[in-house]
Amino acid sequence: MAAQRGGRVRVPVMYHHWADITFIHWRYPVDLIQGMLPDGLTVDAFDGSAWVGLTPFLMRDVRAPGIPALPWLSRFPETNVRTYARDAKGRTGLWFLSLDAALLPAVLAARAAYRLPYHWAAMSVTGTATRRVYRSRRHRSGAAAAHCHAEVELGAPLTAPGELAEFLTERYRLFTVIAGRLAHAEVEHPSWPLHQARLLRLDQTLVQAASLPAPGGAPLVHASRGVHVQVGPWSFQ
Repeated sequence: MAAQRGGRVRVPVMYHHWADITFIHWRYPVDLIQGMLPDGLTVDAFDGSAWVGLTPFLMRDVRAPGIPALPWLSRFPETNVRTYARDAKGRTGLWFLSLDAALLPAVLAARAAYRLPYHWAAMSVTGTATRRVYRSRRHRSGAAAAHCHAEVELGAPLTAPGELAEFLTERYRLFTVIAGRLAHAEVEHPSWPLHQARLLRLDQTLVQAASLPAPGGAPLVHASRGVHVQVGPWSFQ
């Protein structure tokens, strides 16, 4: 069993299982991404580049402490567009450029409680043990609705993922802005059991809808069957 990673979450406010996830990453210029971050955060760069990730997955077993996972509220697809940042104390974490989810109550609750830029979308995650298909389209009339259709083939487990793969996936802090103040929440989970992955198809406009230029070049792709997660409360310290 993988060891727990991240800052210890002493008082979890949410439990999740992030399942059937694919990490799709591109390089972007540091200056471009820095202009999208709030005061108090700077780009966490690797090899001279900022990185932007498109991460479709299945959210499962979502519940608050002391409440059982309810079938109609605890399981839904989600897709995030994210980048990586550090605060003035040098703490690193995720900055979300957008989050799409299929369950409207979850979207409304996350917007209210976590101040994160969630969007309601029609979504699905299907596939087999070695192939996944993700589909998403935001609930908006017309052909311009932001969408994502990704098909991924899973390969062998990565026993030694490497420094860049860990930089892109092993993240244990979320940043947001609440009432004009930078806040963070700690996240605790085992290390991702990563697999090699090959992108068979990608048709997406979520990255562009987050006010970024369309990604260029071949993306870096990893996949995982998932981890169980504890999320802590927001802190301003």
